[in-house]
Formats: sequence, structure tokens, C-alpha cells
Amino acid sequence: MSTKIRLKKIKNYYMQQDENSAQDFLNLIKKSRRGKFKIYIGMSAGVGKTYRMLQEAHSLLASGIDVKIGYIETHQRKETHSLLDGLPIIPRRKLFYKGKELEELDVQAVINLRPEVVIVDELAHTNIEGSKNEKRWQDVMDILDSGINVISAVNIQHIESLNEDVKQITNIEVQERIPDNVLAQADEVVNIDLTSEELIDRLKAGKIYENSKINSALNNFFKSENILQLRELALREVASQVTRKVETEVTIHKSIKKEKFLACISSNEKTAKNVIRKASRLANYYNSQWYLLYVQIPRESSDKIPLDKQRHLINNFKMATELGAEIIKVENTNVTRAIMEQCEERKITTVCIGKPHLNLFKIIIATDTFNTLLNKLSQENIDLVILS
Repeated sequence: MSTKIRLKKIKNYYMQQDENSAQDFLNLIKKSRRGKFKIYIGMSAGVGKTYRMLQEAHSLLASGIDVKIGYIETHQRKETHSLLDGLPIIPRRKLFYKGKELEELDVQAVINLRPEVVIVDELAHTNIEGSKNEKRWQDVMDILDSGINVISAVNIQHIESLNEDVKQITNIEVQERIPDNVLAQADEVVNIDLTSEELIDRLKAGKIYENSKINSALNNFFKSENILQLRELALREVASQVTRKVETEVTIHKSIKKEKFLACISSNEKTAKNVIRKASRLANYYNSQWYLLYVQIPRESSDKIPLDKQRHLINNFKMATELGAEIIKVENTNVTRAIMEQCEERKITTVCIGKPHLNLFKIIIATDTFNTLLNKLSQENIDLVILS
């Protein structure tokens, strides 16, 4: 390598370091100006998240804190609804959609009024078409960025990376979800815990749904075995949040090698979704940067790939972006070479791939490719995780 090229690389390196340092400082400034974020999480509807938020609002108000209700959904539960008395409420934004007058959180009104704390329920809610943001969690991010503290609530089944787990437990695919990094950004996560017996007693007493819906709920979502498994998910999630925060605080004063994850997907929609969700959870657990790599081989070029596969890819890219990934799309005839190039360029520590679903003939062909990848990763001391 010539001296001129070497000097240019050194110069570029230090310029990059300066840029990173400036960006880190800017992020620190933004973080100090940002509002604090508290989330109440529960295993299902009816555990008491909204009730606890309103109780806290009354306590804050009694302490002289300017707290306002931005959006609350009591579902006409008497005990919860009664707690609205005496709390200042910001009027909702009214709009017409498909001939009906509907209401949404008025984000701009919240920002203009600038309360010290605002209560915003139903974090996973999808906003009405035509709203500034598609999701309510995005509204909450805007409010936090304005320096206003937010208290919100969500159920465990709405966490994106747990979508498959919840579907296996309940046989229901939850449509409204929040990215894991929304939970990771919370300054405090509080689990509202009940035993399955307590929750079912509340349901039977009509404290969750009206009488006409109770039997259906008991025979479907609110089965005892479902609640036990959802409860375990909620407890585990909050425990991992606490662990991550402790480890983050500890590592601030230590020089520890940072993990970097590279999740590799193909155009197989189901496998790709699974890889994205599980890689996201790994990255969140280690509080690490992660990338999503799609290697476009010749038979999947833009003029050859079927439209349905193209649509699935776009949706998966969108989901990965919401979960905090940086998307990498490259064209290459050699998938292994493409993966290794990205590992080298981005200093990857762990590669995540999906469990292959192949017939015997394809397995024979793919074995050589897999062994090549395994050997190259081993040579570079990069871990490989196969996500089933």
C-alpha cells in the first residue's frame, strides 16, 4: 500500500472519529432536553394499567405537578372512569373518517400547553388515516422530544418481537404492535401483575368486559393456560429491561467490546419475519447496533422477482427499520462473499440467519455454501446464530 493511500485512510479515520464524537455530544444534548418516559406494562387487558396511571396522575397533581390527561381509554369500567374526576383533560382532536366522527390524541395541543406530565393511554394504537403519524407511539416520541414527560401503557402482546410467541400461545395474531426500541427508550417500566385467578375473577365480575362478552373471552384469550404464559412473558420482559439498564450504566465506565449483529434474510417472508424479530430482541438485550442484510441474487433482480415477494420484502424492511435496524441491500451472485464483506466493513460480531426449510436436493446443494460461511465466520471469530 502506498504512503499516499495510507495517509488518506488515516485522515478519513480521524474525520470519521470527529464526526462520531460530535454526533455523540449532540445526542447527549438532545437526551438531556427530552422528557422522561414511563410505561405501565401488563399481560392483558384488565390488569389495571389505566387505573394505576390515573392514580399516579392524582398523586402528582396533589404534589403540585402540572399533569394533564392527553388520551385515556377507560372502556367504561366504573372504578377506572371515576378516577377521571378532578383531572385536567386536554380535548381530543375530532375528525371525520368514512362518515363517522372519531377522536384522536391532539399532539399539537399537548405540545402547545406544555404540561410537566401528560398521560397517554393505548400506546400501540393505530391512528386514523390522515393523521401526522401512523402510530400513537410515534405521537409519544414527538411529545417526549418537546421536553414533556409522558406516562403510557401497553400490553405484552403488542411488543413486535414477541408477536410469534403470542400467536403460538393464543392463536391470535395481534395487529397493533410497537417496536421493541420504544420500550427500550422508557426511563421506567412497571409491570402490573395479577395472578391468573385474580384476572379471571375480575373478568367474571364484569370488571373487564360487558356481560355479553365474558363467556367468549373465557373460552379464548382468557384461558388460564394462556394467561400464565402471557404473565411469564411480561415478567421476563420487564426483568430484561432492568438488566439492560443496569448493564448499560456499568459499561459506561468500562471499555467493553460492543456487540454488532447482522441479520441475514432472503425473500422468504415467514423466515425473514422470524429472523428480524429475534435478531431485534438479541440486539435490544445487548443494547447493541444491528443491521439487516438482504443479498439480491440474479434470479431475484427487480425485473424477475415476483410482485408478492417484492411486497413482502418492502414490509420486512419497514418492520426492521421500526425495530432499529439499518437496512443493507446488495446485489451479489455469492451470498457467503456478500455476508463476509459486510461483516468486515461493519465490524460485525454476530451473524443471525434463519433455519433453512429445504428439501433433500436443496440441502445437498446448500451444504457446501453453509460450510463455507461457517468456516469463514470461524476464521474471523464471528459468532453464528441460527434462529428457528
